[in-house]
Amino acid sequence: MTKKTVAVIGAGPAGLPTIKNFLDQGFEVSAFDQCEDVGGNWRYDDATGHSSVFETTHIISSKYYSEYEDYPLPKDAPDYPSHVQLLRYFNGYATEFGLRAHITFRTTVTKTDPLPDGRWSVSWQTDGEAPQSRIFDALCVATGHHHTPRWPDYPGKFTGEYIHSHSYKKAAPFAGKRVLVIGGGNSACDVAVETSRVSKETCISWRRGYYLIPKFIFGQPVDKFFYKFRKLPKWAQIKGMTIALTLLQGKNRDIGLPDPDHPVLATHPTLNSDLYLALRHGKVMPKVDIAGFDGQTVHFKDGSSRDFDTVVACTGYHITHPFLDKSVIDVTNGPVPLYERMLPEKVANLYFIGLFQPLGCIWPGSELQAKLAARHLAGLWQPSRPIGQLIEDELAHPDVKQVASPRHTITVNDEAFRARLRKELARSQASPHPERRTQGPASIAAE
Repeated sequence: MTKKTVAVIGAGPAGLPTIKNFLDQGFEVSAFDQCEDVGGNWRYDDATGHSSVFETTHIISSKYYSEYEDYPLPKDAPDYPSHVQLLRYFNGYATEFGLRAHITFRTTVTKTDPLPDGRWSVSWQTDGEAPQSRIFDALCVATGHHHTPRWPDYPGKFTGEYIHSHSYKKAAPFAGKRVLVIGGGNSACDVAVETSRVSKETCISWRRGYYLIPKFIFGQPVDKFFYKFRKLPKWAQIKGMTIALTLLQGKNRDIGLPDPDHPVLATHPTLNSDLYLALRHGKVMPKVDIAGFDGQTVHFKDGSSRDFDTVVACTGYHITHPFLDKSVIDVTNGPVPLYERMLPEKVANLYFIGLFQPLGCIWPGSELQAKLAARHLAGLWQPSRPIGQLIEDELAHPDVKQVASPRHTITVNDEAFRARLRKELARSQASPHPERRTQGPASIAAE
């Protein structure tokens, strides 16, 4: 029989297990990626500028919950690996499972169109080559959601240097400058701390209060500590986390930041142990939300004003798929209508892998999605009920109730999400193509 053909867009942390698992089910896989090699967002210095990691970026979930099941992190990995170590890990994954032979790099997918028979027409262009197109039996979208910056909307215009955190790479260019960082997420806190080491002054502006969660608590990575209490009711877990954070760090108001007006985890967690110290040391100055810009002067809502040389907007990203027409499916705004953040109701042979924001690490869940998607195309698994009903149930019963904002449309509870995917995998039939497993790399430390 002729093998079914599968197109995979993306060869980053979500794309790699997608390629592997569809190969494991016996499909012919062709993958496309804009970068020069595997790793996607973790390719710090890729010539495409696609990556949004910084020179000093470390993962914000610990190694204990941040690995592929089919390719574990080595025992000598630090609790929070750096982007350099993680790229080495992804390179090892691609080499171990022979994935590069199925990937075309330096390539942009320009158009994907569903055909009446359920197949997909995919068009692409590789650097220096003529455009190409081909018909595939299925399409997997594994492009992530950290590549189209979302800019804040304030009155007036800032005439100094105005950049998004996507363009920030290292602190050195900000030496001697007056820097304002907008945002309270992980990128904002990192940029504020890093620039404060070389800048003339650094301020950070928060629109609302956020919980600052340290990376370690009672000597353990914070996720490892709190996961011990995962069998408690949700309300008890939230209450316990709030009490522990308050006892450890006090109130935000004590360091000049607004107190959160929502429960912990109602916004995406900000894991940063350094901003608290930078604020208490006077290296970073807290500011309230911005009222407007006037040249290089920034006016704040408390009536104060300050001049800055540079403003860094750490305000997140839009979900975009420029190669996929919104008339086919629109997942860019509001609740995402996908079962297990993966399967649409009315579009055949289309799988989204990694289009979720876990309270934890994204690629272990992406790996489980890829396993399930490959089994679905192979006819080894089917949803238990009509997909439309399952999507309605998912949207009506989110894992966590979060602040209504564009940032919080794809959140899942990492552990609960993985448990649901494993439950569905357990319902699937045995695979006719045994999965290749390994002990993972011996080390990801620098040689």
